[in-house]
This record gives sequence, C-alpha cells and structure tokens, in this order.
Amino acid sequence: MTAEPTARSTPTRHAATRPAHHAGVEAERVDEGYLHKRQLRTGTAGWLLLAGLGVSAVISGDYAGWNFGLAEGGFGGLLIAVVLMAVMYTAMVFGLAELGSALPTAGGGYTFARRALGPWGGYATGVAVLIEYAIAPAAIATFIGAYVESLGLFGITDGWWVYLAAYALFIGIHLLGVGEALKVMFAVTVVALAGLVVFLVGAVPRFDPANLLDIAPTDAAGASAFLPYGLLGIWAAFPFAIWFFLAVESVPLAAEEARDPARSMPRGIVAAMGVLVVLAVLMLVFTPGAAGSSAIAESGNPLVDALAASGAEEGITTVVNYAGLFGLVASFFSIIYAYSRQTFALSRAGYLPRALSVTNSRRAPMLALLVPGAVGFVLSLTGQGAMLLNMAVFGATVSYVLMMVSHIVLRRREPDLPRPYRTPGGTATTGVALVLAAAAVVATFLVDVTAALWTLAAYVCFLAWFALYSRHHLVASAPEEEFELLADAGEDVR
Repeated sequence: MTAEPTARSTPTRHAATRPAHHAGVEAERVDEGYLHKRQLRTGTAGWLLLAGLGVSAVISGDYAGWNFGLAEGGFGGLLIAVVLMAVMYTAMVFGLAELGSALPTAGGGYTFARRALGPWGGYATGVAVLIEYAIAPAAIATFIGAYVESLGLFGITDGWWVYLAAYALFIGIHLLGVGEALKVMFAVTVVALAGLVVFLVGAVPRFDPANLLDIAPTDAAGASAFLPYGLLGIWAAFPFAIWFFLAVESVPLAAEEARDPARSMPRGIVAAMGVLVVLAVLMLVFTPGAAGSSAIAESGNPLVDALAASGAEEGITTVVNYAGLFGLVASFFSIIYAYSRQTFALSRAGYLPRALSVTNSRRAPMLALLVPGAVGFVLSLTGQGAMLLNMAVFGATVSYVLMMVSHIVLRRREPDLPRPYRTPGGTATTGVALVLAAAAVVATFLVDVTAALWTLAAYVCFLAWFALYSRHHLVASAPEEEFELLADAGEDVR
C-alpha cells in the first residue's frame, strides 16, 4: 500500500486538527517515514489466489481435528453441528465479502469493527482474530508431528524439533515476500486437494451406513443411535465442526496485497467457502462410513486410519498419508500469513507495539511473522492438539460475533457507504451468523472449560494493555484510523 493515499489526504489533514482525545483514545500524527517502513506489496493476488488462500487455511481441518467431534456428539450430533456451522460460515462469508470490498485494508475484521464499533470494538475484534491465528498453527503443528511420525520420515518421531522445523521453514518462506509465499501455498494446496480425491477413491467403495452409527447411546437426555450423546452433544460438537471452516475468514486480510480488492475479495472468499462446504460433507460421511465412528473418534490421522481399518490398498493409504502432511502444511503456512497481517495492521495503527509492523526489503512484516510464531511454537510444545484447537475456536467465535455486529451496525448507521458487493439477505443473513457464533462461543466452555478460561484470561490481558497503554498511543495516519477520520469529517460537513 502506498504511504499517502491521494483520495484520503484532504480529509486526513482536516482531521489532524481535531483534539488529541477522541472516543476515549489519543492518536498522534507520524511522519512519512513511518508508513514507508510499513508497506506491503500491492497488486499481488487475484481472486483465484485469494480463493486458494481461503481453502489452504482450512484444508488441514479435512485431514484431522474435526473427528474429535464424534467423541462429543456421535455422527448425528456432529452432522447437525456441521450443518449449523456451515450455515454460520456461509452467512458470515457473505457479510465479510461486503465489508472487505467496502473497507479493503490488511486489518480485516479489525478494520470493519473499528469503523462500526470504535477503537475499543476494533481492538477487541483484532485481538480475538490474532488469538485464533496465533494458536491454530500450534494445534496444526502437533498434527504435523503425528503425521511425520506415522510416515516414519527419516526415522523422526513426534517432538519439539518437528514443530521448530515447521515454524522455521515456513516463516522463512514468508519472509521472502507475499507473492512467493502465496504461490507456494497454492501449489501445496493443490496436492492436498488431490489427496482428498485419492482418499475418496479408496473410501467410497468401502462405505457402510451402519458404520456411521456404531457408537453406543449413553444415558444423556435425548440419546439415541443417531445422537449417542444426546441433544447436548450437538452443541458440544460445534468447535470441531468449526474446524472444517476455521480461518476462511482470513481472506480479507490480504486486501492490501490483492488486485482490485473490491471485485477479487468477494469472489475469492465466496468461492473458497463453496469448496469447503463440499469437502466437509464428503469427509464427514465417508471417513466414519468406511471404518466406523468409534474407530476414528480419537484418531490423530483419521483419513489414513479409516482406509487402513477398512482394508484399503497400502498404496492408496500411503498417498493419502503424504497428502495429509501437505494439507496440514498448507493450513499451517496460510495461517502464518494471516496472523502476520493481523499483527501488522494492529501494530501499524499503534494498538500493539509499533516495531511489529516494520517490513523488510521484500515488504514482509518481519517481527509480525516471528513473534506470534515464537508464541505458537511454545504452545505447540504442550502436544495437546485438541485443547489448542478449542482455544483457537474461542478466539475465532468471539471475533465472529463482533464482525457480524459490525456488519449490522454499518448497514444501519452508514447505508450510503460504497459497497461494491452487497450481502444477499442483508442484516438478516449476518444476524443468523451472529446467533450461531454466540452459541459457538458458549460451546467452547462445554468442551474444555480450562482451555476456554485460559484463552479468556489471555484476551483480558490484551484488553488491559489497550486500556492502560496503547489507546493513548494510536497512529492517526494508519489506514484503518483514516477510514474513521474520513467518516468523522463527513459528519462534520453534514
């Protein structure tokens, strides 16, 4: 992004005469050198690469993680949860497509909430997104370790060196620049998609409907063969159903690096969501259908275990195993991109320490890549993939609530805001996503109250940082803040 957008220069100078205190925060003007050191490479990604970013960020969820939901709700409970979460994500994606086309900056959800809910709402949303993206790679790293060990690569066993190698290699590629990173990501995702096709070739002929319902009913309220853990099991399965779609909302974070974001952003994110819904249905039905829900409910490598248990040829199983590693790498790689851009945007605007947003000669934000990566590596050392998954989902669902509120508020408060893309159904659509997202927040406490409380504690610490320090040190020239100043200037004119 250029340091001084021409279209914004006049309102920004006008707004600079405002008092330092505004909406409970203080923003200072910085010189041109500040933004010059914090520029991303523009015009890099078209809609196809954006769609690839959305699919790659999520595709690991097709290979591992979602199956833990069978232990919470059984096949029926997880199926209903997946349908509800697919509705939530589809509705949310339509809302984000509109917001991303109207407010195209690297801040993504933080930018939307900043415009709708003010600096507190923007920061609260951005931090929730950052928690999601910092923790999700840690969960994926544990799955990568399990796959590496199952493949017997170079005699390596699951451990910290696998996690460290993954973080070091893929952060290193990101430091080379976004164009290079997105192209590598796209290639890895194609391999992962091919692996899912190979899995289906092996699993479909071995499908047996009876395998879906082989978990014995418990004495829970409403329990049956279809819902072995009762009605509450549906709710408890929400976080694992989310794993089929988690991080597709990262696509708007590429807005500043996209070509014609007003057009490419909606096309990319909607296309990605369409692919993900199809994949979720296929994996949910044919994985337990081949081997049995009980057999894969606790598996760290469910697709491979399903093929092995159902007697598939060893060659197919091996191909899927290697492709699964590619799938995990694709999501790991893509979410590193997402956390770096969220960190970059929050830092550039002064919400987080400003040093985090400085870019290198390749226009990659160095510390925004390295610092959250270090945090994620430390978390991965727990080896608790399911726990980390639930922590990531907590951050995600909180951000979903705030982003959907932002869409509704902006539709009603700023009906004339230019919107190159408009959400089908308007606020009714995002209202559905809002209700389901709120239910999903609660579900994280049903699954693992300890993980949810730890994540909540981290969230509160971030909010305390803003209350005590960063709200007095914001950067008025940051793009997200300029969007707000433009709105204020418009109010003054009226």
